[in-house]
Amino acid sequence: MHSFPQHLLDGHANFMSGRYSRERDRYRDLASAGQTPTTLMIACCDSRAAPEMIFDAGPGEMFVLRNVANLVPTYQPDGGQHGTSAAIEFAIKGLNIANIVVMGHGRCGGIKAALDPAMKPLDSGDFIGKWMSMLGELPSQLGQNDLLTASERQTAMERISIRNSIRNLRTFPYVAALEQEGQLAIHGAWFDISSGELWVMDESGDFIRPAL
Repeated sequence: MHSFPQHLLDGHANFMSGRYSRERDRYRDLASAGQTPTTLMIACCDSRAAPEMIFDAGPGEMFVLRNVANLVPTYQPDGGQHGTSAAIEFAIKGLNIANIVVMGHGRCGGIKAALDPAMKPLDSGDFIGKWMSMLGELPSQLGQNDLLTASERQTAMERISIRNSIRNLRTFPYVAALEQEGQLAIHGAWFDISSGELWVMDESGDFIRPAL
């Protein structure tokens, strides 16, 4: 049996002597009273785009759902095992979340795979390919525009994917109802890993850089 990675143990020791020591009372309150986050963050599992770091969030402030390419499927109560849909259901029905943020990021590997029809599966199961297929024809439609460079096409698809996930979110009946009633707000965001810039969707769907 392999020993537990030492760098993780070292990191936990730093956590205990640093952040946990400073916020001990808060962690104990969260343990006894439970969590009451106001925001569901749907982000990519890419290790370079951690929402808690990007938004400087403390413990208990955000309910974070991460998957490949921050995708949201349509509402499908078909008896299947839907991890992303289960997390959305719990956030809305169990935690009474007031905000949902779908956050994509630059240089997303899942989006890159979706844009490259020649890319071979990493394994015979091709879970990534099947997961990314929920984008439908959007990658191939964008790929037909030969006036875009590869990086422009990638960024465009990352942002289109955010809009697509938001559209899929609204197929969940309780999400659509709460949004219509003004009890839930849905937002889109895109994070640039290289520069640290955050772009957010305005009411028209355009991505803009908010004033700091």
